[in-house]
Amino acid sequence: MSSGSEIYSLCNKIFPICRSITGKGVYETFDILNDYLKNSGCPELSIHKIPSGTQVFDWTVPKEWTIRDAYIENEAGEHIIDFKDNPLHVLGYSTPVDEWVDLEELKKHIYVQDDMPDAIPYVTSYYKERYGFCMTKVMCDSLPEGKYHMYVDSELFDGNLAYGELIIPGESEKEVMITSYVCHPNMANNECSGPSLVCGLIKYVASLKKRKYTYRFYLGAETIGSIAYLSVNLEKLKKNVISAFVLSCVGDDRAYSIIESKYADTLADRVLTNVLEHRAPGYVRYSFLKRGSDERQFGSQGVELPVVGFCRSKYAEYPEYHTSKDDMTVVSEEGFEGAYGVMTEVIDILENNDKYIVNCLCEPQLGKRGLYPDISKKGSYDSIFAMRDLITYSDGRNDLLDISKRIGVPAAELIPIKNNLVEKELLRAADQK
Repeated sequence: MSSGSEIYSLCNKIFPICRSITGKGVYETFDILNDYLKNSGCPELSIHKIPSGTQVFDWTVPKEWTIRDAYIENEAGEHIIDFKDNPLHVLGYSTPVDEWVDLEELKKHIYVQDDMPDAIPYVTSYYKERYGFCMTKVMCDSLPEGKYHMYVDSELFDGNLAYGELIIPGESEKEVMITSYVCHPNMANNECSGPSLVCGLIKYVASLKKRKYTYRFYLGAETIGSIAYLSVNLEKLKKNVISAFVLSCVGDDRAYSIIESKYADTLADRVLTNVLEHRAPGYVRYSFLKRGSDERQFGSQGVELPVVGFCRSKYAEYPEYHTSKDDMTVVSEEGFEGAYGVMTEVIDILENNDKYIVNCLCEPQLGKRGLYPDISKKGSYDSIFAMRDLITYSDGRNDLLDISKRIGVPAAELIPIKNNLVEKELLRAADQK
């Protein structure tokens, strides 16, 4: 099975779960993700809990939410909508209600998507207590006059905010951080694709025989989760993280996107840009002004980790976003395979992105090392141009990404050339003597 197929299958398993920023669905999701990791022979995510009421910078961890049932019923006893059919039918964090009302009053508590009348919108109210329902505009407009039973069996209580974390050590304490979120119900690209790809990348990193960097993987609730995580880990993150990537909406096959860091000048910007320029020249760049996922927190004032966002079609930019239309037909095995290819290439480049120095003066004699064509004719030198140019700029001033940009060869293609030169003792890392 290809990596794209594996990740798609995992995405499909967590898709139906009713998730929110807290609650049972989050734990169910972590159980499925950890089963995948365990069955893949990988270390599992450690689950951490932060109690309700905990102050995390300017925010307070909210109460935990649980929901058991919800529906709207007409006078004939028919369920017009039912939470069991789609969790999106209920306002996220809805308080309980058990009332019969007329149509006018009912509509005060119904949310629709005006620009997509046949879709159920995703609507939440985490920090102000209210109850409500979501349905298609077509259905809402078709409701006849009469009495309706609004029923939500839910509870807000002092509980916990949970997040998952896994650190895979490398030779250095310096870290590459890869994150996504687990807090949206029943949406495939916007929610389920990110954590599924993260697990695929955990499997990849765990398989590396040698790791230069330590890898930190984090999954939690968007916004409040990352703020809480930063409140616990900020000092060590600022000290150690050299590149951070927020993965969101990475399962479709319509686009590739980068959301730049605050000043678009970090190593994360450089490496993801290098990969996308060569793999997907039509990719879309968004400035930090267009941020919307957890790059908002990881790149915020005073935190300012070297973070970028990576998407296929960016959140809020594709039509199905935050609606019931964002189902498993939006994502694909091919879409996941492409996103996986981008991020594994990013990892490989980071692992090899040193500054290098040639071990001799003038041009090295490549022929005696079997690195140069022994017949001279038109076209016979094409294959060694990248090697020649890599050698030329291996003067201790340029890392692999610098050289790639200067000579127009993808950094990923320079890695085996560099490895060959190191093996032949023609090249060394600049920090080696």
